[in-house]
Amino acid sequence: MKLIIATIKPFKLEQVREALTEAGIRGLMVTEVKGFGAQSGHTEIYRGAEYVVNFVPKVKLELVVADNLADQIVEVISTSARTGKIGDGKIFVLDVNQTVRVRTGETGEDAI
Repeated sequence: MKLIIATIKPFKLEQVREALTEAGIRGLMVTEVKGFGAQSGHTEIYRGAEYVVNFVPKVKLELVVADNLADQIVEVISTSARTGKIGDGKIFVLDVNQTVRVRTGETGEDAI
């Protein structure tokens, strides 16, 4: 099994969720996060005063999939989240050693 962690622009969340649903994903976790990468924040003006926003708002998606689906799901996220502009996000894929569904006690891919 693979844990896929993706950071995307917040306004792309619904489009990515719809694409994942069409790809057969039944669940994921979403967290609002802030961070910076190559864009290193930006400057904004509020009531005439200029200030620096060092952390850019992002959405973090976390989902566990079977090994054979990982590449497909990465492609789905990448395609549906892409704007072609800086700050589109990152996707990380990690190995998962064990999964347990708390309610039923199912383990492994049965628990996904």
